[in-house]
Amino acid sequence: MAADMPLEEFASSTALATTDDGHDKTASDLAPVFDVPVNISAVLGKAHMTVAQLLKLNKGSVLELDRKVGEAIDIFVNNRLVARGEVVVVEDRLGVTMTEIIKTEDTGA
Repeated sequence: MAADMPLEEFASSTALATTDDGHDKTASDLAPVFDVPVNISAVLGKAHMTVAQLLKLNKGSVLELDRKVGEAIDIFVNNRLVARGEVVVVEDRLGVTMTEIIKTEDTGA
């Protein structure tokens, strides 16, 4: 389920970026990409087990992960690590708040 983020949330004249030729890009310029679907994953931790161990899991089984309580979780967008964050509770639902943006080297594509 994609979250709708109306263009009206951004002032259409607010500069979001500047191109190499000095022209400002605004939210209106980004409108064509607002409907592009992305896959977002928040990884709490990982566990390694055999198929036999996996088949023995039942409702209520405890699965030990490779991270400690309170340790940052990884946030992936389209299988690419983009941030780290914390699990939060918002109106009785789980959510994630980003605490660190991961900067990657520009590949010059």
